[in-house]
Amino acid sequence: MASNIAQFETLRSIAFGSITSSFTPIGNPFLNTLRMFRIVNNSDGDVFISTDGINDQLFVPAGTFVLYDVAANSGIDSNFRIQAGTQFYVAYSSAPSKNSVYVEAIYGRGE
Repeated sequence: MASNIAQFETLRSIAFGSITSSFTPIGNPFLNTLRMFRIVNNSDGDVFISTDGINDQLFVPAGTFVLYDVAANSGIDSNFRIQAGTQFYVAYSSAPSKNSVYVEAIYGRGE
């Protein structure tokens, strides 16, 4: 069932001291099918993001963010989404010494 009501998942975060050179989960897997997400790297280290915990898939430089609207221009009935149960992982490229990495996510109510 398609939805035009945006809802927010609970914010996921990981503090700099928990980010290592190996992939570490950022909070829990998502409960809902995501339409868009934003990764905010508020730390002072460059990081890699992964959804499989093995491969580098996204690079987020220190002090920046990336925003992905995966459902943009796909229509309300499109199935083009990030599936429920997806887990994001983080590993550093350069070790952070302060702050955190955050993942914000939006889903459609009823999807």
